[in-house]
Amino acid sequence: TEVCKACHAPQFEKFSKTTMGKIFLFNPRDDREKRACENCHGPSSDHVAKGGGKGVGGLITFGKDSQVPASVQNDTCLQCHQKGVQTYWEAGPHAGRGIVCTNCHTIMEKTTDRFQLAKVGDRTVFSNKRAQIEVCSQCHLQRQAQLMRSSHMPFREGKMTCTDCHNPHGTANPSQLIQTSVNETCFLCHAERRGPFLWEHPPAIENCANCHEAHGSVNDRLLKVTDPRLCTQCHMATRHPATPRGANSRFFFNRSCTNCHSQIHGSNHPSGRRFQR
Repeated sequence: TEVCKACHAPQFEKFSKTTMGKIFLFNPRDDREKRACENCHGPSSDHVAKGGGKGVGGLITFGKDSQVPASVQNDTCLQCHQKGVQTYWEAGPHAGRGIVCTNCHTIMEKTTDRFQLAKVGDRTVFSNKRAQIEVCSQCHLQRQAQLMRSSHMPFREGKMTCTDCHNPHGTANPSQLIQTSVNETCFLCHAERRGPFLWEHPPAIENCANCHEAHGSVNDRLLKVTDPRLCTQCHMATRHPATPRGANSRFFFNRSCTNCHSQIHGSNHPSGRRFQR
């Protein structure tokens, strides 16, 4: 470590202020952590003997300019970070597409209060949550745009972030959700929609995303399509006016179908077969 510090003093100083640096440099817990710099970059004797320099001595390097394969870079991190939320990393879509840990995390410099994220947000009280959104938005541009729509989850207000629903390191669930299904993930916040109900609305029980766009929508209540057109995708207008926005149509007023069918997610009333109670 002292040899590394002789040439890389600025990097050493920044690294010593990170959580990992404080452990490796000052309070190692095992023989691996005692290797400090070599723990991540590999044996450096050859690098020093040849006078140093970028790419000299076969060191493992990280970042966009690194010539080291993504799998090798990630395996270095997985020496320590192979349990917990990283358990499914190898089987996840990010690993399969060649994403490197350092695309999202910064190792050598303290950036955010938690997770050492590569983007530092807007430095407000919500900076850590903003940083998470910015990191994900590097690739998921469409989702970032949806968050700016009029009806949206409270991301911009700092009450939520991507990892409240997804585990970017991989899961056994669809879309890297932290729960086993879309509905189970939604129920973490919307417990009143869980049921069980005496009268169940099949689309709502099957998947919340049948009707709602979770990341943001131009329609009220995150609906994919404005009502009543959302409802008439399944329900033919045989006993209702066929013109959704006609002047004499009951669809015209207020919340449309839900003026009457107010318990659309499910009803527990004995007479609530049509979700009116």
